[in-house]
Amino acid sequence: MNRPPVVDAHQHFWDPAAVEYPWMTEELAPIRRRFMPEDLRPLLRETGVDRTVLVQTRSSIEETRAFLALAESSDFVAGVVGWVDLAGPDVAAAIHGLRSGPGGGKLVGIRHQVHDEPDAGWLLGDEVQRGLRAVQDAGLAYDLLVRTRELGAALETVRRHPELRFVIDHIAKPPIESGEVESWAEAMAPFAEEGNVSCKLSGMVTEADWARWTPEDLRPYVQRVLSWFGADRLLFGSDWPVCLLAASYKEVYEACLAALGDLPQQDRTKIVGENAVRFYRLEL
Repeated sequence: MNRPPVVDAHQHFWDPAAVEYPWMTEELAPIRRRFMPEDLRPLLRETGVDRTVLVQTRSSIEETRAFLALAESSDFVAGVVGWVDLAGPDVAAAIHGLRSGPGGGKLVGIRHQVHDEPDAGWLLGDEVQRGLRAVQDAGLAYDLLVRTRELGAALETVRRHPELRFVIDHIAKPPIESGEVESWAEAMAPFAEEGNVSCKLSGMVTEADWARWTPEDLRPYVQRVLSWFGADRLLFGSDWPVCLLAASYKEVYEACLAALGDLPQQDRTKIVGENAVRFYRLEL
């Protein structure tokens, strides 16, 4: 590759005909169908994206095994953010088992759908904290899938684990459709002081008005996280195919660039690729 890589740090695959996805409600019927590499590959080519990070969609170690095997045979999936039971009795053994299987070398991170837990403080449970230490010991990153409600527990968690690399998915899903900023901003701003935390510019169009959003709707939120984290700790992610509820793949990419505003090219290059390579320790 004779130019800096462009990396989509957040995309998914799924097949609702094969397994159940509890979060896939009737509202999400337009995307309740199979999405696999052959569907994404032409979109990457059209947009100029070179590699992706494939992220878990279910609390399922079997899904993670399948994703790793798929990544091993893929020409564009550079890493997998998988799932293990963080509250389980031996997280280290679970991670070792994943790494020992097909594509195990592509395991770059772990995620749990924290914002779906009834307890806003789920992350602070003793078992989960022990599990996060095992993630750190394994040299993996941890994706924080949270909303404003869980940001307090997330902040305490990143402070307890200063050596663990964290990334906040979807800029913590602010209420873009309503235009409200302050409660989200108050909870998010302190993360800027924690050097082990990055943030994904992803999942934003589906927090806006699906039918009428514009890049200008995203700008106040993107500019806030840019001011907090700087260009060195932001990662572009499409959240495809969830994004298709509101926008095409290319529209999401272009909207992200537009919302960033007038940045030096070297900063854009970091956000759309170099930071993901460094954060997830991808081997391209």
